[in-house]
Amino acid sequence: MTISYENVCAFLYREARLLDDRDWDAWLEMYDENATFWMPAWNDDGELTEDPQSEISLIYYARRAGLEDRVFRIRTERSSATIPDTRTSHNISNVEIVEQGNGIAKLRFNWHTMSVRYNHTDHFCGTSFYTVDITGASPIIKEKKVVLKTDYIRHVIDVYHV
Repeated sequence: MTISYENVCAFLYREARLLDDRDWDAWLEMYDENATFWMPAWNDDGELTEDPQSEISLIYYARRAGLEDRVFRIRTERSSATIPDTRTSHNISNVEIVEQGNGIAKLRFNWHTMSVRYNHTDHFCGTSFYTVDITGASPIIKEKKVVLKTDYIRHVIDVYHV
């Protein structure tokens, strides 16, 4: 089974829209229950950390349950990082299907997110790498690795910023 470039783009655009619209239930459904979500940190030598189990990460969830907990905190205002609500605009470019076969597609793309809060706009940018199961009716994310290129972050960064 394979997936077309157009369907990959539509899938990625849908995730961006769901984040911008804060449609948390639909966004979580895009992830497999065993999906990992990892944003490694940059070490002092300017290299990305390589092991979320033994090195610092900006975000790491070993399963979708971690994302579900994060969404619960956002919804119930138990997250100071999201009070007041942040408005976002996700923009995606340079989408590539790096590899596909055996019901799996590996994707790479660049992104730029504008985040508006307290009358200030922050800009975040980076590259994401997805492993997506394409065997079902719609693709589902099995692994998401986000490389944040923005080197100054003036407040907590969250799953909806990337």
